[in-house]
Amino acid sequence: FPLATYAPVISAEKAYHEQLSVAEITNACFEPANQMVKSDPSYGKYMACCMLYRGDVVSKDVNAAIATIKTKRTIQFVDWCPTGFKVGINYQTPTVVPGGDLAFCYLVICMLSNTTAIAEAWARLDHKFDLMYAKRALVNWYVGEDM
Repeated sequence: FPLATYAPVISAEKAYHEQLSVAEITNACFEPANQMVKSDPSYGKYMACCMLYRGDVVSKDVNAAIATIKTKRTIQFVDWCPTGFKVGINYQTPTVVPGGDLAFCYLVICMLSNTTAIAEAWARLDHKFDLMYAKRALVNWYVGEDM
């Protein structure tokens, strides 16, 4: 199952004080704070990553950032899948909702990754289901629909 990540997630007040590089936002994709599902990526291994850069970015910086990630030992990849990364670059700057909480940035990244760390989120969901089923919560809705 894919794990979605978006970086940088910063407020409008903080955005004007920082100028993030390609390497910084690429590393931010592998931090739990920027993931759309609460899981710790250090407990799992990555099978594939699909990254879409938007804004003021050149392929030389992207290749250097990915090479740095591959050499790091903190981010683990499975040994049976050598490729690992698919990259897309869109030179159009991202748009934001006027008056919204998310700040405008000249450079953002969206990543979909296939990782075994997502099992942690599914285990939490399974546990919550078991708790609700033990109380027979909402079972009447399924019985009423002949399920």
